[in-house]
Amino acid sequence: MVAFKDVLEANALINDGNAPQVAVFAGGTAGLGKLTIKALVSTGVSVRIYLVGRKSAEERMKAFINELRAINPKADAIWTEGDISLLQDTKRICEIIKSKESRVDLLFLSAGYAPFKGRELTSEGLEVTQVLEYYSRMLFILHLLPLLKTSESSKVISILAGGMERASMDVEDLNLEKPGNFGGAKAQGHFAHMNTIFMDRLASEHKDVTFVHSWPAWVNTGNAARSTDPNTLAGWLFWLIVEPLVWLIGMKDEVAAQRYLFLSTSSAFGGSGVPWSGKAGVNTSEQTGKGLFLVSAWNNASSNAKNIAALREQAQEKVWDKTQEVLRPFL
Repeated sequence: MVAFKDVLEANALINDGNAPQVAVFAGGTAGLGKLTIKALVSTGVSVRIYLVGRKSAEERMKAFINELRAINPKADAIWTEGDISLLQDTKRICEIIKSKESRVDLLFLSAGYAPFKGRELTSEGLEVTQVLEYYSRMLFILHLLPLLKTSESSKVISILAGGMERASMDVEDLNLEKPGNFGGAKAQGHFAHMNTIFMDRLASEHKDVTFVHSWPAWVNTGNAARSTDPNTLAGWLFWLIVEPLVWLIGMKDEVAAQRYLFLSTSSAFGGSGVPWSGKAGVNTSEQTGKGLFLVSAWNNASSNAKNIAALREQAQEKVWDKTQEVLRPFL
């Protein structure tokens, strides 16, 4: 674990010369995305942030943007409305950003929730949580890669369950469509494996971009309520047990905000960014240079080398091909 005092000392070194100048947050309307945005803006740096969210969040997000402007007039937060559970809308959002920017320094992907309600299909015929936690994230990356590669210190962060991968996964039903093959915990673990394996391939092909798959531990993001129907037994159990438990033992907002600001800016992961004199993180290739880093909420980086090697051999090609098949119409 990186000591919190060391995180704070590193974050105190953030300035206009080493902070991201252009950042995109998909999932920044709540939870870790929103916390990290506020922490970044509060450093006082000049930064332009594209804050992506659904129409239903627009009013409260505009109030949040006004709050950010009061904290730091040098920061420019741009509300970018869109439903990223739809790949066509994700493509539209990316086209807007590409039309306005020549570089992206930070792409922060944190949308999603645990799918304890069972399979719910979007109008595009895909399961909604798989789109939020995997397909739309990879579509953001593929669309914005040219802008990320223009930056000298770009970083992509996807938050789900990095570092918790097992040595095998279901490669015969990658969209979990077979009867009885979809469930809350199983689905999230499956989507997490897909995140890691696809980004590991991207990292091997785009060595000038740093990729991070992070496990956030327990943080009160509000997504527990979205995971279940409040009028069911499961909904009541979440309200009575899970949410109080997260509040009691979970990471506090300010701690999470500073740790994810550190993850977003520190040279500990990939070698570029805010100076770091501590131990450098090791990527999935067991190196300290750019690549894919599997990082916990406490800023530990684990290569998970044995399991990642097994997944590369067993699953990577199939995950790559399936993802390209699904995303091709939206590229």
